[in-house]
Amino acid sequence: MASGYRTYHRRTSGLDRGRDYSQFYVYGNAVRQAEALPERAPKKRPERVKKQVSRQVVRNRNRAMRISPAYAVFLAAAAACAVLVCIMYLSLQSEVVSRSENVTALQKQLADLTEANNTAYNAAADSVNLETVRDRAMNEMGMVYASQGTVIEYDSPSGEYVKQYSDIPESGVLAKSSDVSK
Repeated sequence: MASGYRTYHRRTSGLDRGRDYSQFYVYGNAVRQAEALPERAPKKRPERVKKQVSRQVVRNRNRAMRISPAYAVFLAAAAACAVLVCIMYLSLQSEVVSRSENVTALQKQLADLTEANNTAYNAAADSVNLETVRDRAMNEMGMVYASQGTVIEYDSPSGEYVKQYSDIPESGVLAKSSDVSK
């Protein structure tokens, strides 16, 4: 098997400059192994030269890193207040949820009772046949429809409810109280 590697370059005119027209031909069925690149040594950074720091600067740095007792008490009080607010918020949230569930249960109970009441009312209204009531009142009890002359109007002395113990007089007035102002 002939395994060859051939390249050719095309000469370009002035207009074709910048374009790469090189083509590579590889003959054979084996691909060449790429050569490993040499490893680069890591660049060494120059070591920092430690400067001498004065004692005053060291003391100031240490003092800045410490927390004063008053600041520590303030932080503890702030943390306690934050925890208390969170606990109160959670208790109010749970109360709102429980009341919402209670309202939902009461609404369901109201809907059930309203449905039962409407069903009972419709059953009672359907069970009464007004034609049967009129027929029974006229035939069995002797009742008659009111005619023009049988209705007597009268003035009620007080209230809307009247019990009749005796006949109503023809004048329509049941009782008169003596008027003191006259």
